[in-house]
Amino acid sequence: MLEYPNIDPTLIQIGGLEIRWYGLFYIIAFLFAYLFLRKFFRYRNVYLGKEEYDNLLFLLMIAVIVGGRIGYVLFYNPAYYLQNPLKIFALWEGGLSFHGGAIAMVLFGYLFCRKHNYNFYQLADPVTPFAAIGIGLGRLGNFINAELYGRVTDKPWGMIFPTDKQQLPRHPSQLYEAFLEGLVLFIITFIALKKSNHPGICFWLFITFYGIFRFIVEFYRQPDEQLGFIFAFLTMGQILSGIMAVVGIVGLILFLKKKA
Repeated sequence: MLEYPNIDPTLIQIGGLEIRWYGLFYIIAFLFAYLFLRKFFRYRNVYLGKEEYDNLLFLLMIAVIVGGRIGYVLFYNPAYYLQNPLKIFALWEGGLSFHGGAIAMVLFGYLFCRKHNYNFYQLADPVTPFAAIGIGLGRLGNFINAELYGRVTDKPWGMIFPTDKQQLPRHPSQLYEAFLEGLVLFIITFIALKKSNHPGICFWLFITFYGIFRFIVEFYRQPDEQLGFIFAFLTMGQILSGIMAVVGIVGLILFLKKKA
């Protein structure tokens, strides 16, 4: 069994103000995107003006937060928020859904492209590697927060998380997700962006492989306490990711047929 590093989730505290690792990682992801996304756009021959570029990054940031929150409310805990509607705005208490954020990013991005007359795929492709970076850093934040940990295991790399009421060795599933949904997905989309000149390939690869990776990791991740298992052995994350994987595979097949 490995010893959990037990890093303090609060990086800096000044009076009542806390700067937590989780929030800092998201800030780093957005900052990284702001600094380098313009260069990635060149792989798709897209050259945005400064105002358009700033507006796009701002829209995507809002999409991640608003869409992620709405997704969590609807997918993971609707009964609680129906009884406590004001808690929907309590973002500091946690609760963001990747699937909700992804849907919002696609929607906001599509509307931006329609307004400014850009091809959706030409903008979406360069964004996907940075989305993977954000996911990976977010999972590291979950690991430091000792949340979203895995199921009980007897593997030698199992860890006892301080927030676990049972205090049993568990899979560090946050690190599995950081590796697959972060690092591996970044490599896949970045190589596709550099090697392929067909706009859309990165987008559909991202949708497909995120769904597959998340579906697999959910077998090692502890189901959400308020939901448990759905449909016998499936979790809500697996249902959403399974749908995402199927949509991605179908979209990828149609995309490749069209290009062929």
